[in-house]
Amino acid sequence: MAKIELKQPVVEEISANLKDAQSVVLVDHRGLTVEQDTRLRKELREAGITYKVYKNTMMNFAFKGTDFEALTQYLAGPSAIAISDSDATAPARILCKFAKEASKLEVKGGMVEGIAYDAAGIADIAKIPSREELISKLLGSLQSPITNFARVMNQLAEKGGASACEASAEEAAEEAAPAEETPAE
Repeated sequence: MAKIELKQPVVEEISANLKDAQSVVLVDHRGLTVEQDTRLRKELREAGITYKVYKNTMMNFAFKGTDFEALTQYLAGPSAIAISDSDATAPARILCKFAKEASKLEVKGGMVEGIAYDAAGIADIAKIPSREELISKLLGSLQSPITNFARVMNQLAEKGGASACEASAEEAAEEAAPAEETPAE
């Protein structure tokens, strides 16, 4: 009975972290140096990602009966879990990038917005830019035509093109007016 009471808070902690999770990634962290592990944890923490090492049995209990039950197939060998409740692609992006530098870090699989992925699927998700990057690109593409239009208008104004455009518009109006009056006579 005492063992179950000791395990319950750990299972509840995992469950609480999973409650609002947009994405979860499981990794095998064996073989990382202390320096690499410290750097990885710092990078994940700065991105607002919860990263912890739990026993597989504890994660298995927390996953049971939830949408994350599909992840139990990846609970073999030592496992660490990265959980994000704000950016769905951040754990995959950071862990896959880090795995390129630290070959000992192995992505096992994960779940993003309710869909389970194997290691290859998580690697594909890691290629998706962050929400901020996508918004930045969108704003850049929207701003470009406006900037070009403003630049052209400014060049016309500097060359006196605005008054030339107005004069040619007035001449066109005068030429069109007599042509309309002629057929009426």
